[in-house]
Amino acid sequence: MGQAPSAADKEVTLQHIQELYRKFANQCPSGNLHLHEFKKIFGINQNSTAEESAYTENVFRSFDTNRDSMLDFMEYVAAVHLVLRGKLEDKLKWSFKVYDRDGNGCLDREEVRHVVKIIYAIKKHNNPSITGNIEDICDRIFHSVDKNNDSQISLEEFIEGAERDPWVMDQLKLDIQPCDWFIEQQEKNP
Repeated sequence: MGQAPSAADKEVTLQHIQELYRKFANQCPSGNLHLHEFKKIFGINQNSTAEESAYTENVFRSFDTNRDSMLDFMEYVAAVHLVLRGKLEDKLKWSFKVYDRDGNGCLDREEVRHVVKIIYAIKKHNNPSITGNIEDICDRIFHSVDKNNDSQISLEEFIEGAERDPWVMDQLKLDIQPCDWFIEQQEKNP
């Protein structure tokens, strides 16, 4: 009997990447991609939820490696490659970078709460039956991951905690089926 392809069976093809480049060149003839253009390429608009917009802003900031408030094509390609094809440890390092809003190399409760709230809202939007409390989720993450109990999570604690505990991994990962999302955005925004 025919089975629907699973998320693991889906893959971003060369055609998808060529279309991505076409959109980049069309939207950004200067060769630089600003936040509003980044949002437009990935289908974030007035109809998008506040959580989707905030998520996109965090993602954009994490990929702006030289902090000039724009992505050049190399930053953009590196970003797309990481999200779609990166290894687990690289994705966790990237997730940590997205969480670390002040760039100090450690996550405090407010930073974790901010991103968990965004991820939870997106997950709840996609599956309304999901229940949970943001504070309880943050408490459990810190209890499980903050090994030296200093109320901050280092990169090492973050990676070890996520790899050790599947529940923590599910709460911390930012790549919510990125291949599915990427393909869906490409099909919605020709």
